[in-house]
Amino acid sequence: MTPERQNRIDEVLVKRQNNITLILENVHDRHNISAVMRTADSMGIAEIYVLNTNTEMFKRWGSQSSSSAAKWVMAHQFDNFAACVDAVKSKYEKIYTTHLAANAKTIYETNFTESVALVFGNEKEGVSQEMLAISDGNIIIPQVGMIKSLNISVACAVTIYEAFRQKFAAGHYQNKSMSDAESAKLLEFWDRDDWKLS
Repeated sequence: MTPERQNRIDEVLVKRQNNITLILENVHDRHNISAVMRTADSMGIAEIYVLNTNTEMFKRWGSQSSSSAAKWVMAHQFDNFAACVDAVKSKYEKIYTTHLAANAKTIYETNFTESVALVFGNEKEGVSQEMLAISDGNIIIPQVGMIKSLNISVACAVTIYEAFRQKFAAGHYQNKSMSDAESAKLLEFWDRDDWKLS
C-alpha cells in the first residue's frame, strides 16, 4: 500500500461515526441499498443494517450504484426482526422511523447528534407496523408537492445530510468517535478480499 493510500484510509477512519446508523427494512431493490451505502460512506456512517423479513437475503449489492461503497460500509443482514432490533439497540440509544404520522417531527426538528438508528422502509409499503411499535419517534422530510414520497435512496440522502450538518456543527468530525476496538474491526472489514460478494 502506498503512503498516500494509507494516509487516505487514516483520514477517513478518524471521521467514521459510531453513533449513527441506518436500518433498511425489506427494501427490494439492491441498487437502492447500494445507493444508500454510497451516501452513508460519504458522511462517515460505518455500518448499516439490512432487515429482510419478507424478501430474500442479498448475495451481492448493485456495484454500479454503490461505486464500491460496499467495501467501506459494513452491511449487517438479518432475516429475523427481533435479532436485528436487539443488535441495533445494543449499540444505539434511539430508533427513529421515517413515517408520515400525526406525531412526526421534521428532520430539521430532530436531534441527530444523539445516538440514533434511522429506519427506512421498502419502496411500496414503507416501515412495518412492527417497527413503528418499537420506534422512539417518527421523522419526515418536509415536502410541498403533490407526491408525498421520495425514492428511498433520495430520502435517505436528504435525511443523513441533515444529520451530517448537525453533527459537523457539534464537532463530531473534529475528533475521533470510534473506539480503538471499533476502528480495528472496521479496518479488518476494509482489508478483506471478498467484499464484492458480501
